[in-house]
Amino acid sequence: MSEHRQRLSAEERQAEIIKAAVELAGEQGVDDVTTQDMANAVGITQGAIFRHFPTRDMIWLAVVHWVRGRLMSVVDMAADQGSDPLDSLEKMFFAHLGFVDKVPAIPKLIFTDQLLKKNPKIKQLIRSILADYEAKVTALITQAKAQNLVRPDLDEHSAAVLFTGIIQGLVIRVSIIEARKSLIAEGKLVFPIFLHGIGSTRVCGAKQD
Repeated sequence: MSEHRQRLSAEERQAEIIKAAVELAGEQGVDDVTTQDMANAVGITQGAIFRHFPTRDMIWLAVVHWVRGRLMSVVDMAADQGSDPLDSLEKMFFAHLGFVDKVPAIPKLIFTDQLLKKNPKIKQLIRSILADYEAKVTALITQAKAQNLVRPDLDEHSAAVLFTGIIQGLVIRVSIIEARKSLIAEGKLVFPIFLHGIGSTRVCGAKQD
């Protein structure tokens, strides 16, 4: 084992283990990843894995926390760059797809039945992620409605559910079923339909004055 590895702090080592778990989940699927696989990927013993995470479930819980932090950071940054609420929604939409494209393990983590059934804490965390995400989308749609950018009779919460549902559907279809397709390219076909559905006449990707 190298001196570099020996000098790693507990926090740095845990970050390495989480990174390895994410990469392995993308390659093999969550259910097939063992703690020995993680140990091999990091270059430590299986016992060292358990010194940082006493159980396998605790590793996956830490991984989902990592996903939450990274995803919300990415979409928040994208939304902040929007010229108006609809532009923020569009940037958020494609930033989310781009993040999943770069981290293919995400759908396998979020939509794995075994992981959700075995670990109620993970299920609760994923529900919390979805709730926070939908709340952000709802706020943007509410702002768009106040600025007369969408239909005046639009139900903001239902529109937010549709927004997140479109992303989830695309992720499942492209990342799991039709891996050869481009997530971003498929998104460009679908997002204009969302805009039309909420009563916007804006063209997807159009620059605003």
